[in-house]
Amino acid sequence: MGHATSASLTFVLIARVPSDGVASFQAYEDAVLPLLSEFGGLLERRLRNSDGTIEVHIVSFDSDQNFQRFRSDPRRASFAHLLEASAASIERFAMTDVA
Repeated sequence: MGHATSASLTFVLIARVPSDGVASFQAYEDAVLPLLSEFGGLLERRLRNSDGTIEVHIVSFDSDQNFQRFRSDPRRASFAHLLEASAASIERFAMTDVA
């Protein structure tokens, strides 16, 4: 319960990745996900199907300001070519806990 109140933003991210883009997508995620903690972010859950073509993340941030700082970080942008090369289709949903 305490964790839910400490995080003000929770997102569910669903990535659909063409099979020939899986390696690029995973390289992007491996480079970018470690940055989360610098911006008050936490990867709460990361799920992937057996062939890597669908990946789901549950990510929380302690503030919208930190989320925006993460999104605009130049290190993250420097890996964008990997995301583009993967041709992944990404959906992001802002979510709230339901008691």
